[in-house]
Amino acid sequence: MVDTHPHIPGANRALWLSTLAFTGCFAVWTIFSIIGVQIKAELGLNESQFGLLVGTPILTGSLIRVFLGVWSDQLGGRILNVIVMLLAAAATFLLSYAQTYPQFLAAALGVGIAGGSFAVGVAYVSKFFPVEKQGTALGIFGAGNVGSAVTKFAAPFVMLAFGWEAVAQIWATVLAGLAIVFFLFTREDPATAERRRTGQKAQATWMQLAPLRDIRVWRFSLYYFFVFGAFVALALWLPHYLTGVYGLGIATAGMLAAAYSIPGSLFRVFGGWLSDRIGARKVMYVTFGLSAICTFLLAYPATTYVVEGIRGPIEFHIEIGLFAFVALIFVLGFAMSLGKAAVYKHIPVYYPNHVGAVGGLVGMIGGLGGFVLPILFGILADLTGIWTSCFMLLFGLVSTALLWMHFAVRRMEVAREPALVDLPEFPELGEPEPAHVLNDWHPEDESFWARTGRRIALRNLAISIPNLLLAFSVWMLWSMVATRLNTVGFNFSTAELFWLTALPALSGATLRIFYSFMVPIVGGRLWTVLTTLSLLVPAIGVGVAVQDVHTPYWVFVLLALSCGLGGGAFASSMSNIGFFFPKREKGNALAMNAGFGNLGVSALQLLAPIAAGFALFGPLGGAPQTAVVEGVSQQVWLQNAAFMWVPLILIAALAAWFGMNDVASARASFKEQAVVFKRKHNWLMCYLYIGTFGSFIGFSAAFPLLGRTLFPDINILQIAFLGPLVGAASRALTGWISDRLGGQHVTQWVFISLMLGVGGALYSTGALGAPPSFPLFFASFMWLFFWTGVGNASTFQMIPALVRADMPRLMPNASPDERHKASELESAAIVGFSSAIGAYGGFFIPLAFASSMAATGGPADALYVFLGFYLTCTAVNWFFYARKNSILNPTSNKAA
Repeated sequence: MVDTHPHIPGANRALWLSTLAFTGCFAVWTIFSIIGVQIKAELGLNESQFGLLVGTPILTGSLIRVFLGVWSDQLGGRILNVIVMLLAAAATFLLSYAQTYPQFLAAALGVGIAGGSFAVGVAYVSKFFPVEKQGTALGIFGAGNVGSAVTKFAAPFVMLAFGWEAVAQIWATVLAGLAIVFFLFTREDPATAERRRTGQKAQATWMQLAPLRDIRVWRFSLYYFFVFGAFVALALWLPHYLTGVYGLGIATAGMLAAAYSIPGSLFRVFGGWLSDRIGARKVMYVTFGLSAICTFLLAYPATTYVVEGIRGPIEFHIEIGLFAFVALIFVLGFAMSLGKAAVYKHIPVYYPNHVGAVGGLVGMIGGLGGFVLPILFGILADLTGIWTSCFMLLFGLVSTALLWMHFAVRRMEVAREPALVDLPEFPELGEPEPAHVLNDWHPEDESFWARTGRRIALRNLAISIPNLLLAFSVWMLWSMVATRLNTVGFNFSTAELFWLTALPALSGATLRIFYSFMVPIVGGRLWTVLTTLSLLVPAIGVGVAVQDVHTPYWVFVLLALSCGLGGGAFASSMSNIGFFFPKREKGNALAMNAGFGNLGVSALQLLAPIAAGFALFGPLGGAPQTAVVEGVSQQVWLQNAAFMWVPLILIAALAAWFGMNDVASARASFKEQAVVFKRKHNWLMCYLYIGTFGSFIGFSAAFPLLGRTLFPDINILQIAFLGPLVGAASRALTGWISDRLGGQHVTQWVFISLMLGVGGALYSTGALGAPPSFPLFFASFMWLFFWTGVGNASTFQMIPALVRADMPRLMPNASPDERHKASELESAAIVGFSSAIGAYGGFFIPLAFASSMAATGGPADALYVFLGFYLTCTAVNWFFYARKNSILNPTSNKAA
């Protein structure tokens, strides 16, 4: 156990009061596992809606853990823990006044603040104890998970006696009282106290987050996703599972579910002690081995077999009875408790100066498991109709974690100790640079490029393109889905449908601002994998939502915003590829990556209508809907437009993980990259890119719905894919022209051509007095798509050229190598950031069409606005870049 005479005064008191406080927070955090059952019955929720409700507090508590962990190291865990508890108590009390499903979800977000207390407590408690005692200390603190069992034992009786509202009010009052006790009887941790005494400033946030680029952090996160995330998910799901499978009352189900929660919490103390004694790695093997056995047995559904015997059929039945079920979940909870302690034993050893940030991230990923898994449990139950499908999912998850851990450890053992003897407890310490990191990368050296560089760069480009293509496909998902919603029974207005096509561009553009700086911080390979896997959220979510005509509009709004995850990936993908190629080939490489990636829009608009026409995934994909088009009924599987991307996303992520590289020289902090905010050319290129890429993505989103609205007799869905196809192809195939002629000159002709295209669109829609003409309308938009693609390539060719041209003025005393590295980093940052700002065009263009249609019944007002904007782009490009004596004019003798 923890030393009863620690060297630091107040350590034991801090530990036990932190554990008590965390117990109260955890009891509040999982309150929906009990009261949610009654709320589900009152509101008539389906399984997926119930999963979302119980998982929402877990989402909040998970996402804020990274920030709370960093703030704990900066501000001190004592005062921050008090603030967290008081905010959670207030939100829980207000929960008792919720009446509608959206109000319950909003209140659940606030209740989730209680889950963030874990990150604060880890950072606070660990500073009181030496390394050899931290496993036990954090094990004791983590035993506060028993708060889940407290809720399961007590809440059913309070709810049955006084109603679920009383549970929320009592739990809130107790938590507020614990906050006061914690504040009065604890002292500041020694590190924070010493920093305040000496006046030393806390470490900057970006420095706190620096270790997050280490792959080991993400491996630990996967472990915690299972041992903690699955623990929380089952703690929330088991009462519902027991009532559904075994027909138990809520009080009995809550008490039996505690048989899982109690060992999953209290034995965490034993897991911490065991990790201190025999090593955390051995404990993890025990955890994953036991968990794999338990989840495999629990996953087996009740089955009746008929065997054709010698004397006739032999029938027998296999089913996990209630007693066996409780015994297995007890063992599963015990195994998880050991693993939770073992994971957090690693963190202070590996990252002693970043416990808050690393512990916060690991805790966040684990907490996200508690949010995502209940939703997946509900979805699987709805899709398969099999209760044990939740344990099937957990078996796959723990098997993946076990295999990754085993092969990682074996690789490190062989590399460090070929004889496999006298291994240290943590063999990863001092691990050499992974093979995927390119430490010696000189693409400007022609001999290196011909010998090694080109092959590696082209391989990374070849893998990047399909990942980016999938990102664009998911990003523009609503450009097709929105056109079909009302045909399958939904009743949304034209303005609402245009909003659904516009919102992904809004969120995607905003995410690009952050994504554009992530590659130098995290590494291009890992970030590509993460961004690709994130596409599963909208792909699965949209596929589920469109199957129920009662799905409210606000759910579709959230799903439309989540599609922006695909849009954000463009900024990081372009930033990453730019590091691999020499300047003489950079423009063409970026054009190919972006152009073929842009084909994702065309692929979506071509393949989604086809996939929606038949049962692509059989019964697993869900039932068909009846679509009514011009009075003709037909069966469609609209969910396939989203589900079809799921297997491709998984394959692409695996390809990125095993086939891509990181360039060591591309690493930089956010502070180093943020210098681009001071560069005039960054903001000018952002403005021009709104006119090129913003037009491409905006027209891609709006073109199918606009064409269907203006020309209802034309089945535009069959040919809508041609527009993005033309734009993507022109971008991919014309990059070399800008490399040869200069991007600034090509861009000048692009904006002149776009103005001509808008004029044709105005004429085709009857705005200039002529009758509407679909052939001219279609031709005008094909012209617009073509020139947006050319402009996308030309503007991106301009960026590295103008940064290189400006470096002698910006860094007059620097060496050529220093200027080259600075220009590479700034070019990548500007490429990413300008792509973020440019993507907002994808939001404003559909919105402009929607506003124009609502006000005048036609698109003319929006087209006139576009015409004026292209005129200003023409003037900006000419004045700063295309005229004589500008920075990009090869005959210039002065810098702009």
